[in-house]
Amino acid sequence: MTQHKGGGGRPPAMADVARLAGVSAQTVSRALSGHPNVQDRTRAKVLAAVEQLGYRRNNAARMLSSGRSRTIGVVSLQTTSYSRAAVSFGIEHAARAAGYMVSTATTASLDTAALEAALSRLADQGVEGVILSVPLIHTSPRIEQLTRAVPTITIDGSRTDATEVVAVDQALGARLATRHLLDLGHDTVWHVAGPEEWLEAAARRDGWRATLEEAGRTAPPPLEGDWSPASGYRNGLILARIPEVTAVFVASDEMAFGVIRGLHEMGRRVPRDISVVGVDDIELAAYCSPPLTTVAQPFGHMGALAVAHLLRHIADPGALPEPESVEPRLVVRASTAAAGGPAPRHGKP
Repeated sequence: MTQHKGGGGRPPAMADVARLAGVSAQTVSRALSGHPNVQDRTRAKVLAAVEQLGYRRNNAARMLSSGRSRTIGVVSLQTTSYSRAAVSFGIEHAARAAGYMVSTATTASLDTAALEAALSRLADQGVEGVILSVPLIHTSPRIEQLTRAVPTITIDGSRTDATEVVAVDQALGARLATRHLLDLGHDTVWHVAGPEEWLEAAARRDGWRATLEEAGRTAPPPLEGDWSPASGYRNGLILARIPEVTAVFVASDEMAFGVIRGLHEMGRRVPRDISVVGVDDIELAAYCSPPLTTVAQPFGHMGALAVAHLLRHIADPGALPEPESVEPRLVVRASTAAAGGPAPRHGKP
């Protein structure tokens, strides 16, 4: 991005942002501080002007004068997952546009001691708010204490007594995938699930099973993976040995890639013999062979939403939490076909 200069070749100032956005400097300040009285349309105009001008707030000077850190803390899991990286990018981009820095505390596990340590590190840094980007299943008195002391937003549907939630409707995503396969004429749908301790995996498993039951179909025993392509591959080898399998809903795209590889090695063709649907719609999904039908999740948008909710929470800590659920969408590509029939012709993904 090219940074525009203000008058006299100086770096752009808040007044320049205000002039370009057609608002007052006070409104710019409030919009970038997450003030709850700024309308979404006005905030969008301000952020667009910030982006166009390349305006950067002097956080060090503002912290000295206000006593505020202008820093958001993020607790995330140590992983190479594309989806986690995409959420983090959305958080970073939205926070930077609002004049905040991001401090990340990673944890190698989901046990309460590790999460307590991560939250404590961020609290000691003086962050103004925290985004918990982990599937928090179990809480503790210390976690409750920390999330009451610092405004906190959670992603993935997890929550404590004091947090506000931003989440994708994972059960709906599973329903879309399962219904798509049933509508193609498959008698039932098998499932490669994520780890039991993950809320996302549990919600997808529940949505899959409920859709089958509502359709009067028997739910086969789910197979469990660990989100990795290797676990998908192992389960693909198992599914290939079960003659009655014609459709599989896999709880992540990366596992779906492994499933397809395993089926291929065992001589089961996708989608002519077995249709496969994944979840996430990561960038590689459109380029695997065949291109993967999947449930798309708006990862960057989720990160930006979490920041917007957190800034409102920081500005008004006493406000009641307002959970927000985002609907996923089904992206149909060439990995699914009618039961017992030839693969359909698909356009570009």
